[in-house]
Amino acid sequence: MQNDLQSTAQYRQALDEIDLRELLSVVWQGKKIITVTTAFFAIASVIIALLLPNKYEATIIIAPVQGQPSLAGMASKLGGLASLAGINLSNDEGGEAQEALQIMQSWGFIEGFIAKNKLEAPIFAADGWNSSDNSLTYNDQLYDYKTDRWIRTPPKGKPAEPSSWELYEEFLDHLSISSDKTTGMITVGLEHYSAVHAKIWLDLYIDSVNEFMRARKLAQVNSNMKYLEAEIQITPTADMKEILYQVLEEQIKNRMLAKASPEYIFGTVSKAMIPEEPSNPQRALISILATLLGLILSSFVVIISHYSDQQTQNKN
Repeated sequence: MQNDLQSTAQYRQALDEIDLRELLSVVWQGKKIITVTTAFFAIASVIIALLLPNKYEATIIIAPVQGQPSLAGMASKLGGLASLAGINLSNDEGGEAQEALQIMQSWGFIEGFIAKNKLEAPIFAADGWNSSDNSLTYNDQLYDYKTDRWIRTPPKGKPAEPSSWELYEEFLDHLSISSDKTTGMITVGLEHYSAVHAKIWLDLYIDSVNEFMRARKLAQVNSNMKYLEAEIQITPTADMKEILYQVLEEQIKNRMLAKASPEYIFGTVSKAMIPEEPSNPQRALISILATLLGLILSSFVVIISHYSDQQTQNKN
């Protein structure tokens, strides 16, 4: 215990001896090393930043489509009877929009979207864009564009062709979704090497979400209608049949609205445009941070080297 206390006291005494003036003096003595190292980091960062390909982000602002007041009124009148029949008449576009937000970021939905639009290679293997002819360039270590063949060396246990999960993770890296709780507006961004492709794919993505939710609603309504028609046939009382007919009429309205609404769940507030300025890389920020890193590392090395030499001399 006494030895530990003595070591601690010596350590504190050593810290007290290292004052700011001495540190500045050490740094000044090593100014050549610091200057050269910092300059190297600065020049290297500029070169690397200039070599990095541009990425462009297309953005679109959407909002949940508002429901019809007449449908909400009918739902309040018949909701109890419909629920007894196992039918959901609610027209809660907010809840459905929240479901859509989760679905559009889900593995299954994105997997289907990529497969339907044949985006495997553009998403996973593209590494640049020729704006003159709007063509993508591909990493020739991953994908052979001429033969449409995957040639990468895959992770252990995986095929050369990227798996569904790998494509999903890669797509999420390109995608950004943010919601404004105050206004209800949703901003969706899609970043890629190609400004044109980013805009086209973003439009396809939002269209796919709307179509998915619309198809799901139609399937639900058609199932409800089939059930109601069967119940009407076997219901003996006229009063009950009249109620069922009203519920059926409501479902017919829902089906008509779904069929007539391409923007079923999300309406476009501000459409996507082809971006003209790159969103990444942020070359100035890269250069500044790399230069600061070079300055800090070189200063740290100079200080450590100085005190290491000092300790060696003291021992001798």
